Amino acid sequence: MRDMNRSTVRQLTAPVGLLRFFFALSLPAVLALTGCSAHADPAAEAPPPANIVPGTDPGLFAVDHPEQFPLAAAVEHSTTSELVVTGAVTPDIARNIPVVSLASGRVVAIRARLGDTVQKGQLLLTIRSDDVAGGFDAYRKAVSDELLARKQLNRAADLYAHGAIAQQDLEVAQDTADDAKVTLDTATEHLRLLGNDPDKPMGIVDIVAPTTGVITDQEVTNAATVQAYSSPSPFTISDISSVWIVCDVYENDLATVRLGDIAEITLNAYPDRPFKGKVSNISTILDPSIRTAKVRIEVQNPGIMRLGMFVRATFHGQTREMHTIVPSSAVLHMHDRDFVFVPAPDKKFLRVEVVGGDVLTENTKLQEIKSGLKPGQPVVTNALVLDHVLAQ
Repeated sequence: MRDMNRSTVRQLTAPVGLLRFFFALSLPAVLALTGCSAHADPAAEAPPPANIVPGTDPGLFAVDHPEQFPLAAAVEHSTTSELVVTGAVTPDIARNIPVVSLASGRVVAIRARLGDTVQKGQLLLTIRSDDVAGGFDAYRKAVSDELLARKQLNRAADLYAHGAIAQQDLEVAQDTADDAKVTLDTATEHLRLLGNDPDKPMGIVDIVAPTTGVITDQEVTNAATVQAYSSPSPFTISDISSVWIVCDVYENDLATVRLGDIAEITLNAYPDRPFKGKVSNISTILDPSIRTAKVRIEVQNPGIMRLGMFVRATFHGQTREMHTIVPSSAVLHMHDRDFVFVPAPDKKFLRVEVVGGDVLTENTKLQEIKSGLKPGQPVVTNALVLDHVLAQ
């Protein structure tokens, strides 16, 4: 009986032991899985790195028939250094002439306006002046005095001829007559300067243009009062047949400009009509805020220059510089930048950015390249055609 119970107990406890064994084996695995899910490594879970293949140059283009695009070699060109500055047209101060009134009075008529072109002797202004009345009064007195002095001289001469007076008395009478004549002439000239006829005074004074030019300043209006020989003048007339171009040149560029140099002037309003001027003055005082000096250029005005116009002045330096020259058609202007195409291996062309310069005035088919291209490098002669083919 005891043996039977022992065998039964063994049978019953055997599965329990197995369960404990499997539980002991599975618990670390469960804990390991739980720990991994709770503290996972981000780097371990990240996808594998991508295999990046380097791309080709975006400026490199392949064509089927590169021989269809002719090439030309860039050449070296010697030129003088240039300095381009901006400026404005101003009047020549020596040619500014004020219109002076010789009489004081009230304005009754204005015959010209600011900005008008006037000729010498043209009527500008009319005023009513009391100076005419005063001048006519002096004139009438001078006429009477001269007439009396002449009569006294004739009487003295007759008395002297009969021995009634001494020669000294005759000389006094002659001197008095001469003084009266001078006074009369002065009074007469004064009325004429005021624009009046001594025989027909009107009380009106006409002011005329003293020279031919443009009225650049007006300080008088209708019914205003004008003072004789006072400032400011009613008008200022400027002779703009010759004008000044005043430019600002930075301190670091002053060595490029010299007195007597010839500068090329281009008006913003007429870019296709260049002019030449001569440097007549370089200011000895710099603007302390922007470190520039005023450079004055004298230019003959062909009739299209207006005061205040903006200009570009080009100064040619004394030193020589070497630049690269290519055909103008080889330069592609795109998005305010300049490019050229140079040949590359395997039927390809490389688009190279350059810094374009001026088109040569002696040959409009050639253009300077300041940087980005060396002499001897071949370039496509017609960059626009190649760019059009590549865009298709």
